[in-house]
Amino acid sequence: MASDVFNDPIHGHIELHPLLVKIIDTPQFQRLRNIKQLGGGYFVFPGASHNRFEHSIGVGHLAGELAKTLKLKQPELDISERDVLCVQIAGLCHDLGHGPFSHLFDGMFNPEADPEHKDWKHEDASLEMFDHLVVANGLAQEMERYGLILPPDLTFIKEMIKPLKSDDTEWPYEGRDENKSFLYEIVSNKQNGIDVDKFDYFARDCHHLGIRNNFDHQRFIMFARVCDVNGRKHICSRDKEVANLYDMFHTRNSLHRRAYQHRVTKSVEIMIKDALLKADHHILTKGSGGTTLCLSKAKTDMEAYTKLTDQVIERILHPCSCSNEFTPSPLEEARMILQRIMSRDLYQFVGETKVCSQGWTGTKTWPRLFWPTMIVVTLDYGMKNKDPINTTYFYTKANPTEAFKIPREQVSKLLPVCFAEKILRVYCKNSASLRDAKFCFQRWCHENDFLTEITRTMLKKGWTVTQDSHKSFWHTLDACAPTYEQTSCTAVTKLRRIFITHVSVSVQGNLCYSNILKHKSTTVDTKQQINNKVKVPRTLVKGLILRECENVHIHTVYKKENQSKN
Repeated sequence: MASDVFNDPIHGHIELHPLLVKIIDTPQFQRLRNIKQLGGGYFVFPGASHNRFEHSIGVGHLAGELAKTLKLKQPELDISERDVLCVQIAGLCHDLGHGPFSHLFDGMFNPEADPEHKDWKHEDASLEMFDHLVVANGLAQEMERYGLILPPDLTFIKEMIKPLKSDDTEWPYEGRDENKSFLYEIVSNKQNGIDVDKFDYFARDCHHLGIRNNFDHQRFIMFARVCDVNGRKHICSRDKEVANLYDMFHTRNSLHRRAYQHRVTKSVEIMIKDALLKADHHILTKGSGGTTLCLSKAKTDMEAYTKLTDQVIERILHPCSCSNEFTPSPLEEARMILQRIMSRDLYQFVGETKVCSQGWTGTKTWPRLFWPTMIVVTLDYGMKNKDPINTTYFYTKANPTEAFKIPREQVSKLLPVCFAEKILRVYCKNSASLRDAKFCFQRWCHENDFLTEITRTMLKKGWTVTQDSHKSFWHTLDACAPTYEQTSCTAVTKLRRIFITHVSVSVQGNLCYSNILKHKSTTVDTKQQINNKVKVPRTLVKGLILRECENVHIHTVYKKENQSKN
């Protein structure tokens, strides 16, 4: 049985089973060549031009490597060639359902375009696309020719593509019995998140992003072993590998922080999402039976979905016109957004704040003039706020058949205590109103009890900031512009023109007073006249100085009762 050899930049020369090659040579799989692995990341990282196509081949290869290693080291597991081939097919086809720009489609575009099916994920489409691939290309007979038994093996493959989060009670799967439960942890591991999908994208994404990958997946595969845990078999690691596994999850968090959730990357992806929403009902794709479907409905028809790739933005940027006369295109708004991306006129980053546990009240306090684009970025170790190592089993060299968990206190005292955080980010679509939007954001953070960048900087400098002192800063501002929300634009202009009168400042540790006169560009630091004896809370002044240094253009923190007379 001759295998084809692929030269992969990550895994080197790899051999793939002839059945895998037949799957690769189908239109349903080839479409992955035109879907970027990192979505909008390519607009920020010039090297991130890799696609889902090569990632899927890499996962199929690693899935086979792990299955073959277990088969060789532990013959008692009774892993058959059928099992290995099914695991390889699952790894190869696990991402068939990704839409344009990968996670942007199901994570950002779909919830807004199709709210009734907002929980739809690309794994759902992967299952449908796999069925469509087998039927449309007549692969059932080929699968049987290579030893697969249908339909049980097809069921097994799809269960590995989208496994269930099973507990330790009833066995939820039909493709394989419980004695081969470990096979469900190879492609997509719902037990602890350690799987070959991550192994490939860690190595591949780091390679193309120019970021160092500290995790060695080959070492994990070498030390992997199956042990029995309460009557169910799990893939376990050597006890000495626990620190390396923590490094793996730290690498995941680092990739999200530095690349996947990069501020500019998210700005680009928000713009692509907005363009797709504008074009939703104007980009039609032909599906089965001659039906035409819009972007948000194409996922319900695999024939139409096969034609939906990143190239959709080219259809928006360069729509076909059969007429010589100029007529405004219904895609004009979407095209203008995409042209802004091409000319680097991106949505501007306004600010960010950590999301507190009690949540927030929404955008109702934002003035309509500066209505923002808000997203919540989640940074974690893959299992929300849980430590994934708590659900990972280990074995020792002396007793390789007994599985156990390692308490975190036995690993290191330097491990993280919290394993997840959410960051609220705000973007402004109109760069001309960026400064005013920043003021709105600071006020919004105050009203929703969020720490702002100003407060965090004050804390870094060793200043004492309490919730009351933080609020008093804004209460003083409210005295200057009590009708801010009703007349936001006018109020901001007024605030910029008000000069600071009688503001207390700290000079060499002493509480003094100053007048800032004549021009709005005058700063607290440059013209201090210590001649006044009106006391203002020290925290307000420090907040003012910091805001002045950050060029936010809020030029008052205190208003005397007789200011209107002057």
